[in-house]
Amino acid sequence: MTTALLKTLGILTKPVREAHSSDGQNTQTTLLSALQRNLSELHEHLLAGGELEEARQLLEEVRREITWVCSDSVDLTWIFVQECLLLLLSLARHLTHLLEVFHQNPVVPTPGTPEAAPPLSPDVLSVVQQKILATVLQFVVTLGLCPYLAPGVGVALGLRSTFGAEVEAAVRRDVAPAVERRLLITTNVLLEVSKLSSLATPIFTRHLGDIMAALCQLAYRPHRPDGDGTKNHKGLTVDERKSCKEALHNLLGKVYQPIVIKELLVLQGGPKQASSVSKGVCAGGKALTQAPPWLRRLCGQLLSERLMQPHGVQAVVRGILESTGDGDSDWRKCDAVAKILAACPQQSLSAESYYSQVCPQVLELLHFKDKLTAQQFQRVATRAALTMVQDRPEFAHRFLLGPLFSPLHRCTEETGNDPSQDAVEEWELTRCIEDIYKICVVGNSPSKVLMKALQDVSPTLFSLFCFTKHNVSHLRTPCHEILIWCLSHSERSEALSLLKRLCGLMGEVGGVKHGFHFSPGSDGGAKLSVEEQVSDEDDALYEKVSGEQWKVQCLVELLGEMKDNDLPGEFFLLLLENLTAMAGEKEKEQEVDTSSMTLLELEHHLLERASGHGQTLALLQTLAIVCEGLPHTLLLRKPTQVVGFVVSMLQRACVGLECGADSPVESQTLSMGIGLVATLLSGAAELSPDDYLSMAELLPPLDQISQQHPEPVIQELASDLRATIATHGAYRPNTIPTAARQHRPAQTASRNPNTHPTKPLSSIPHTISHKTLAGQQTSTHSLSSENRPSPLVPTSPTSHPKHATETAPRVSTHSAEPKPGHAGGSVLPSQAFSECLLEAYNPDVPTRAVALRSLTRFCRDGDKAALQNKDKLLTIFLENLEHEESFVYLSAIQGLAVLAEFYPEQILQRLLAEYHTGPREGSPKRQCSLETRLKVGEVLMRASRAMGDLAPHYGRQLVGVFLNGTRDEDSSVRASSLSNLGELCQLLNFSLGPLAQELSICLTALIKTDREAEVRRAAVHVIALVLKGLSDKTTQVLGDVLLELYRALKWVVRSDPDDVAVLHAQLALEELDDVMKRFIFPQQKLEKKIVVLP
Repeated sequence: MTTALLKTLGILTKPVREAHSSDGQNTQTTLLSALQRNLSELHEHLLAGGELEEARQLLEEVRREITWVCSDSVDLTWIFVQECLLLLLSLARHLTHLLEVFHQNPVVPTPGTPEAAPPLSPDVLSVVQQKILATVLQFVVTLGLCPYLAPGVGVALGLRSTFGAEVEAAVRRDVAPAVERRLLITTNVLLEVSKLSSLATPIFTRHLGDIMAALCQLAYRPHRPDGDGTKNHKGLTVDERKSCKEALHNLLGKVYQPIVIKELLVLQGGPKQASSVSKGVCAGGKALTQAPPWLRRLCGQLLSERLMQPHGVQAVVRGILESTGDGDSDWRKCDAVAKILAACPQQSLSAESYYSQVCPQVLELLHFKDKLTAQQFQRVATRAALTMVQDRPEFAHRFLLGPLFSPLHRCTEETGNDPSQDAVEEWELTRCIEDIYKICVVGNSPSKVLMKALQDVSPTLFSLFCFTKHNVSHLRTPCHEILIWCLSHSERSEALSLLKRLCGLMGEVGGVKHGFHFSPGSDGGAKLSVEEQVSDEDDALYEKVSGEQWKVQCLVELLGEMKDNDLPGEFFLLLLENLTAMAGEKEKEQEVDTSSMTLLELEHHLLERASGHGQTLALLQTLAIVCEGLPHTLLLRKPTQVVGFVVSMLQRACVGLECGADSPVESQTLSMGIGLVATLLSGAAELSPDDYLSMAELLPPLDQISQQHPEPVIQELASDLRATIATHGAYRPNTIPTAARQHRPAQTASRNPNTHPTKPLSSIPHTISHKTLAGQQTSTHSLSSENRPSPLVPTSPTSHPKHATETAPRVSTHSAEPKPGHAGGSVLPSQAFSECLLEAYNPDVPTRAVALRSLTRFCRDGDKAALQNKDKLLTIFLENLEHEESFVYLSAIQGLAVLAEFYPEQILQRLLAEYHTGPREGSPKRQCSLETRLKVGEVLMRASRAMGDLAPHYGRQLVGVFLNGTRDEDSSVRASSLSNLGELCQLLNFSLGPLAQELSICLTALIKTDREAEVRRAAVHVIALVLKGLSDKTTQVLGDVLLELYRALKWVVRSDPDDVAVLHAQLALEELDDVMKRFIFPQQKLEKKIVVLP
């Protein structure tokens, strides 16, 4: 019977074969005649009986049961719609009966055939049948529903197609039954038919919007009390309107919510202004008409109800964004949706209830995994969250930021006696960090509430970042970006306070509650777990101290990333101010009489004293790491910061003067400060009036120094500097350029004798050496007790050590006398070179180091005086290799490398002799000699790299010395010799061939017999470097020893207990594997070889 019913439907909707005229009246006539012909043909087939007899009987039975059939209607379109509705009801009743029988007597699958398909449900329609059903539904909706919708309710037929307007004109509304009655009948039949799932799918997928529009009109359209005076426009009863309301709410509840949202937006109609077309556009590209006010209010209420349901936010976002059709969603539409979510609707009971339901759903939008969906939802959620924080901060703090930062707060708050309850799982921390990154960094819209909430959890976030620096974790980058963003967008005072808190200057850093720590997670993240207690007090103290130092290093690394920000420099100046204040408090400390104290008072006093010492150590440690880890170009990048730096040094010296302390530290600090001021005022910078105004902060400390310092020379210089600053440079005595030259030997040496180059004050930070910054924290170390002379005071040769007077006594007697014909402020190159020779023996570390670098520059530039005194320079550099300060001996190493590069014949012989001569047994200077040999080895390695193509010429001598060094009894020398040997062998190429056998025997023996792991690592690394340097020439140069080297590497992989050596061996084997693959399977080149016959 199903086939028969669908056949009758096919007869009723059979298309017209005749061609249509373009005239509108002819189109309506053709449509009506086609409907009349199909109705007549259907009645003929039903009366003929045959295969349609059962369908006719069922149709008559349905016709007798219903009461809404209007047999006296003269509207042909409504008669056609009635027949379609009757056939649809018959089909639905028949399929329902078949389903009941099917479920009461289920068909058992045939045993023995497990691959057989399950029995097919009887309500399943074929493709042809589904097509017939879709056509019938389209006729029903077009002729029986859409023409009876009020203006502005739904999408009119005229806006859908041109033919739709003709169809709408063919409907007669002035005859029975009434318009509202027709709409109610069609809607009720479609809803009744949709109770069957196989028929509901084609109805709701294509005509949901029209059915919703009809139900809205039937249930909520304001009733006209007097009607329009005709019987065809009588209103509906109260029960009918109530049933329509229930049907509408049931329909909205069971349909996919994003589709409901989209249809409700369409029902709201177009914008009030005709020129604005950004909201409602129909499928044909025409603007939607404006909906009536009652419908707009109804749709707004229904949309608010959808929004406040569980997962309502997601449904609203999907309904709006998925309607675009293309992959990329318009960012304006995303922002518009975010504003809708952030605003509390009028239909809500209270703002608190609305935000309590919506905020958790907004955070859930951040957790989608699909890339396209996640990108769109993330933008909506980010903008919505930021808008809530700005517009409704009180609710956003409770319902949005609280849950967002909850995992980080749980890391610091005790929640119970059970430690397992306080643990934070990996997925919670990962989701928390990712959400914070999306809202803060990606959203990039700072506000006071957001920054306050983020600063509260910054210690925990910083502790997590420090943990991720110990191992590989995907949380490292987002934590890093969040902390940088927080520091960059915070108020300057808040950022500085946060930095002090993170580095431990305001007590414990915090971040993690006592007894817990971060541990690695199984998915590459981190989790908060219970920490195992360390029984040994020394180990616990070591872990605490090393952990605090590691946190400061991580903080300095963060500051190093802020290259375009003034925060690092201001933090550095803040540390110097705290150092000065702490030094003053320390000097003023007096011995307290504890005999009269009670036990509680004594305990409190001792705790305060210990806390003060702890703060002092934390400050000194932070300042030391900042000076070591950050370049001076970042710490002093503005003129005001340079002035602040000088002010801090002078204030530090003033504190020492007030307390009567006379130590090398205060003397060195004062010399640096006054030297920098003299440098600024001597013409090295173009000072503007604003620069002089900023330097007014120097006047009080300079005045105090000029009155209290014990040395008259320093008093006079401080007074002259103060006068120069106060007069804005109008008064400038000759003592200032002299002091500037004493402080800047490197700049004086490179200055042209006939010119006076100047530069703006903003470039002065780049001329201040990094060691000058490091000099601010020298009070943490114990210096020599001997009084060092100030570098600002002209020194005589007798103030240098004994070897200094032997090498350059005559040079110093003419260094201060300018030759005729030159300006008084200019310095000749020979004089500058002589001054640098003298300063190379200055006990002041920065002065000596700068002098050594200046001498290196003279050698590199080919200065005539340097060429004539290369032996003297070699002696100076070798002597300074034994200096304990790294800034000095590294400068000496650089100078020796330059000398060896330009004069290899003479210099290399001396360096090889120094490196080859080892200490004798029982020598008192054994440790110093070992360190010096290692430094000479560094020089030889740098010289080998600089030689380039000349390396094979001197390679045999260098290889012999390095091979001899591998037999030294000290493991450090052996490892250093192997390291230098590896660097050299990379450059020898074919010159390595005669030495291959000796090299192989040495390396193989060390790999298998040496007890020190670092020596075995170095030997294996030499093989890797040789293979890497020779590359495709390996088989030609090392052909005789390649097998022995391969066996040695395999032996390391199998037998060596050191993991690092095994790793080096594996890397060397990979390099050898690549070499052999290229040798056995050479790259095919499309080239032709031409041989010329003799």
